[in-house]
Amino acid sequence: MGEQQPLPEVEQCVTSIPEDHEATCWGCGLRLVFTSYAPVYKCGWCGAVTQSNQTPRKPDSACFSRWRRFRDGFFVIVLVLFMLFVICGGVWAVYPVVFSISMFCGIFHCTVAAILSVFTIASYCFASFKSAGAPASIRWGSYPMVGKNDLENYTFCTYCSKPKPPRAHHCRSCKMCVVDMDHHCPFIGNCVGAYNHRAFVIFLISVVTSCSYAAIMTIYASYHIWPPLNFPNLSSYGHSMGSMKVLMEIITTLASSAFFLSARGLILLYLAFASLSVNAGIAVLLCQQLSYIYEGNTYLSRLNSPNVMQGDRGLQNVVRFFGCPYPFSRVLLGYTNKSQDNSGSKLL
Repeated sequence: MGEQQPLPEVEQCVTSIPEDHEATCWGCGLRLVFTSYAPVYKCGWCGAVTQSNQTPRKPDSACFSRWRRFRDGFFVIVLVLFMLFVICGGVWAVYPVVFSISMFCGIFHCTVAAILSVFTIASYCFASFKSAGAPASIRWGSYPMVGKNDLENYTFCTYCSKPKPPRAHHCRSCKMCVVDMDHHCPFIGNCVGAYNHRAFVIFLISVVTSCSYAAIMTIYASYHIWPPLNFPNLSSYGHSMGSMKVLMEIITTLASSAFFLSARGLILLYLAFASLSVNAGIAVLLCQQLSYIYEGNTYLSRLNSPNVMQGDRGLQNVVRFFGCPYPFSRVLLGYTNKSQDNSGSKLL
């Protein structure tokens, strides 16, 4: 028998790891080791993202919280009173003039006004009272309980001390994280997020439609009850007056005749001005919202990453957002794809 050869000695080497090259994952509790310092790191097991310099946030003061609640309540009351004033004041001021034309015309416009009013108030209630998008409860904190990629791209909210899903943001007014948060709207007293974003955009559409209808009807009724207008200077001087003097003569005559308007006429004048002003502002906000939906973004995600696209832009995002029926979406998207193919072939 041959002699046994001695086993080679194994060289043991102990390496010290700097403290700033190791950390503990908040998602699964596993100890992570890095080759170099990283201010932001992602766990290879659960997928949670951690910022090493993140510190717990102090809760907002009671005075700050009361101020935000007072602000939201004030804007909600102002908006509700304005909607009620436009509806009630418009019915009182406009429809005697409309019914004087014909019974059919009065009934028709009363029906249109009732439909727009119910639709606007219903969409406002849905946007205001529906949850904006609270994140679903998820297990975190312990390795055996957290599975592979269970917290993929989740971050830790230092306000809630809970996991925060991707594209979620913490709202200090609502004191919660909101999934796909667009913004906090004080006029509805709620955040605009994944669960009520559609109701909010429908509310904007209904406001633009209702204000346009109210402006047309009030201007039409004002034309019928306005006192007779006399332009003595225009008839005497004729074409010798300049365009600026003609404009000033018309404005002066209209302003002087407005003093002889009845209470109904003054209400009509205010409703026309208010409807046009609100319509202009809400139309700008609606166009902004639709452009973000078309790009597949939200206001906050666009604000935080202005040069980063969250997804493919296109009309399919709008169809998916509004939940259009399948036949309509198929025809619409098919027409869009065909037009894009034709434009691409022309470029080639």
